[in-house]
This record gives sequence, C-alpha cells and structure tokens, in this order.
Amino acid sequence: MNLLNKKVTHERFGTGKVVNLDDSRIEVDFGTESKKFIFPDVFGKHLVLHDESTAQSLKEMIEEKESERKEEELQKEEEKELHRKKQELRAEHEKLMKNHKLHPQSQMVIWLEPEDQYHAFSKWKVFSGEIKSGKNKGKPNKPIRLHQNSAVLLTARDSDKPEEDRQILGVYMVDEEFIGRQCEDGIVPAHSVYRIRLTEQESSEMPFWKYYSNDKNPDKMTWNTGIYRYFDNSSVAQILRDIIALKSDPEEQELAQQFFDHFCKMNQIMEQELPQPDGPLMRK
Repeated sequence: MNLLNKKVTHERFGTGKVVNLDDSRIEVDFGTESKKFIFPDVFGKHLVLHDESTAQSLKEMIEEKESERKEEELQKEEEKELHRKKQELRAEHEKLMKNHKLHPQSQMVIWLEPEDQYHAFSKWKVFSGEIKSGKNKGKPNKPIRLHQNSAVLLTARDSDKPEEDRQILGVYMVDEEFIGRQCEDGIVPAHSVYRIRLTEQESSEMPFWKYYSNDKNPDKMTWNTGIYRYFDNSSVAQILRDIIALKSDPEEQELAQQFFDHFCKMNQIMEQELPQPDGPLMRK
C-alpha cells in the first residue's frame, strides 16, 4: 500500500501529507512542522486519510493485523497455560517419585489378541483397555500400580487352545518417566532399552501358567474377564531369569541379564533369595 504524499488530517495538528513510512513509523508534514507517529496505530484514532479507497484498504490491513495480534496473544496464553500444566505435572511426578512405596504386585501381564501383537512389538506400547461399567464406563483403565519398577508381560493363546496353553511372547520395563497414576489414556510405553521379544520357539518354552497363580483359585488356570492382571514382582524376576537361560545369542543373553539385574534392583529382589516358579502348571 502506497501512502506517500497522501493527504491526512490529524485531530490536533490539522491537514498534512505523508512524507515517510516504514513498518512501524509514519511521518507527516503539516506545513510548519513534521510529526512521526506509530504505524498503523495512529489511524482510526488520531489520523484520517482523505482518499476513501486507500482508507478502506488501510482499514482492512489494520483489521488483519489486529486479528493476527489477537491470535498471537491467544497462542501465548495457551503456551503459558500449557507450561503451567507441565510444571504442575512435573511437580506431581516428582512428588510421586519421592513418595513411591513398592507394591509387591506392581507388574502387569496383558492378553494380546492377534491384531494387537504387531502394534505391541512395533510401537512397544500397549493399551490397558476401557472401564466396562460405572460412571467412568468407556474411559481408559488407569494402571495405577505401574511405576518405574514395573514390567509389562506380553502373553497370548490361540483361540482354539485351552487357557493352560497361554504363552509369554515378550516383556518390557515401562518407560523411564512413566507413572501409572498419571496415565490418562491407558497407553503404557516401553523403556528405551529393557525390552525383549521371544521367538516362536522360545515362547513355546515359556508357558505363562508356570509362573502365575490366581490368588482366589491358585490351582486353576482361569483368566476370566479383562485384558490385564497385576503380577507378583518376584514372578516376573523368575521369568527374566529363565529368559536368560533360554537365550543362545550372546548379545541377547547379555541384554536379558542386564534387564534382570535392573529389574531386581528396582524391585529390591535378591537373586539368591528368588524362589522357583510355583504356578498351577508346576503342581499338575
């Protein structure tokens, strides 16, 4: 927009013409003196253009700039609010970390359907499912027991096989920053290092019910409803110990050993005091 030499009228200084203009300043010669004003703020308040066509174009430009300014302010407010929420979450996270008490059953075992297995191992995360009843029906389950000491055991069984044939497909520690009480979407991500996927042959040698017992029916191999269960800390340590023995590749065995050592440290488990598996399969 060319405003140079355009006639204007100022409420105080009278009529003049524009002699200079940049992105933030406009200079007007009123005959006896020149004055500089903030551009485009001076228009619409103190300075009026005589040329109606140019005035309309200027008005549209000012409205556009005002809209952009409001959008920027709104974005800044949203960023400020997001920063505040992040600070609150961080403070809550630090509080939970500081006050965390080790639960003896703070591990998760999850039932993977065939369509979920690819996603679990490609993305290394699982969904804890939805609440089935009550006022929170349809909302994601919040895995409140899971913490940095927790592992997620991935299991499956063929639909035409009995429950006792459920196999362990893999296992991972939860992400280093994960806290179940803060998990609103039900997504449980894996640790950046401690994650193991078993081969089909290895899985066939890792039956789930060798390790897991239902407290109410310890001799029965029954899953019932839901896609996950909480699991004893020591039972997952037993599984990791057996995975070490199962692995033949030196690098995979070393990772399994590091995983086991880390898990035992996080769960205050002494390897020499770890009992043998005592699931219902061991009592058949």
